[in-house]
Amino acid sequence: MDFILEGFIQGIKLIFSMDEETANIVITTLRLTGLSMLGILSLGLPLGFLLGYCKFPGKTVLRYIVDTLLSLPTVVIGLLVYAFICRNGPFGDYELLFTIRGMAIGQLILGLPIVIAYTATVVEESDQRLKMTLQTLGASGYRLAITSLWESRFQILVAALTSYGRIVGEVGSAMMLGGNIKWHTRTITTAISLETGKGDFALGIALGVILIAISFALNVALSFIRRRTENSRCLS
Repeated sequence: MDFILEGFIQGIKLIFSMDEETANIVITTLRLTGLSMLGILSLGLPLGFLLGYCKFPGKTVLRYIVDTLLSLPTVVIGLLVYAFICRNGPFGDYELLFTIRGMAIGQLILGLPIVIAYTATVVEESDQRLKMTLQTLGASGYRLAITSLWESRFQILVAALTSYGRIVGEVGSAMMLGGNIKWHTRTITTAISLETGKGDFALGIALGVILIAISFALNVALSFIRRRTENSRCLS
């Protein structure tokens, strides 16, 4: 137990001192997740709206596929993306392997189904009077989509935070696609895995505490958004 306590104390000291290596790992993680969320929201919101709003043949099957992708293992995603962006893959010429951009592709595939599924559900369960009112006022196309999504902004934000929580804590695809390269593609989760294997519990614990802090902040934000959503529903 002594080495655990000592590692925890050293980890706390590392957090407050925030040495260059720890800071680089945290910044790399934030850069990666920020780039991933940009792609996830840019694709997930319009695709989720179309899936929830439009009626077309095969919609039920497509919804089953999206729901299935919610539980897709991260190592499987890493394996598939690796096959496409490695030197011998169809996108090997773009040199995406072992880069932040390549890692972001894996996280995009991981978090995209969450936003699509949540958004589709929100649109399907939205008040039908809103749809009729917007159509009566002549709203169509992107204006109809933007207005509908804005009315459900709190639920959409919950979807975004849930997706972020999923990608920030994953390690499988990040390790395969990024290579865990120091000062370049090493993230919080891959660094924890590496340093723990090396016996460096201090840095592992420090990064673990930071990751827990991020998760705690996400949960607090989700609780706040849920209360806002419930209050808005009560007032309406």
